[in-house]
Amino acid sequence: MATRTAAPAADTALVQGIITQVGKRVVGQEYMVERLLIGLLTGGHVLLEGVPGLAKTLTVKTLAETISTSFQRIQFTPDLLPADVIGTMVFDQATGQFSAKKGPIFANIILADEINRAPAKVQAALLEAMQEKQVTIGGTTHRLEEPFLVLATQNPIEQEGTYQLPEAQVDRFMLKLHVDYPTRDEEKEIMRRMASGDPIPVQHASTPQQVLDARRRIADLYVDERIMDYIVDIVHATRKPAEAGLKELAPLIEYGASPRATIFLAQGARAHAFLRGRNFVTPDDVKAIGPDILRHRVLTTYEAEAEEVTSDIIVNKILGAIESP
Repeated sequence: MATRTAAPAADTALVQGIITQVGKRVVGQEYMVERLLIGLLTGGHVLLEGVPGLAKTLTVKTLAETISTSFQRIQFTPDLLPADVIGTMVFDQATGQFSAKKGPIFANIILADEINRAPAKVQAALLEAMQEKQVTIGGTTHRLEEPFLVLATQNPIEQEGTYQLPEAQVDRFMLKLHVDYPTRDEEKEIMRRMASGDPIPVQHASTPQQVLDARRRIADLYVDERIMDYIVDIVHATRKPAEAGLKELAPLIEYGASPRATIFLAQGARAHAFLRGRNFVTPDDVKAIGPDILRHRVLTTYEAEAEEVTSDIIVNKILGAIESP
């Protein structure tokens, strides 16, 4: 498939260094840490869904510290304004001129906490920055410094006073993760580590430039033509399941995945292979990352809701049915 089967030792060391440092503070949650790394190494934004107290904020903050980047946490509330996120023009009495006061969006890693608590205008301002990698303040456009990554959280158990993210805006997130509780042993280890109350130090394992260099190498990872066909077949099956021999799914799917899903599946599969020290993509890479890329892009019908069929169930059926090369 490829002339070389292993990634350079420097890449393996980079990945392991970051994971080791994050693991000093965060117990377990390997799935979340790996998926955040995939987002970081591809430039794809991540939507985290999980109950409070699962170390989402701690993980994101530690990741930013480990790779020596700036970090900002924005707590989304119903009274938040777009200017509170992107910034505004401020009048300087000494000079008699207006100047731009940049908001918290001007950081490398942004944690948008409880993004669904903010009104539509604020969500739109953030999502525009995510898509365009720039913001406009007072008629002047300001580029956002790379690496730029938005990690947004949603609380699935309390919907009072929330503004649901429109499907078109959710589609801009590369990955949607379901963060689960730790195991019994992990929870015991969490209790041990947090007993002293002292902050746990971590070392810098990477620089922003190393992350950007890794992104370029990931973009060059080998993807066989048959793997490309496999990715397209999976995404196409979410739109026209009957053509893929999944006629029973047709009444359950309102809308299938967009072309963004095809792009992100290829990028995510490359990053998944990179994290495993390979310089080529296998069907298993696509299957592993598939649910996180597709679950928020496959919209179910009322019939599916009545039968308690979730988008996760539909995606897993499609991944199991499409023949891999």
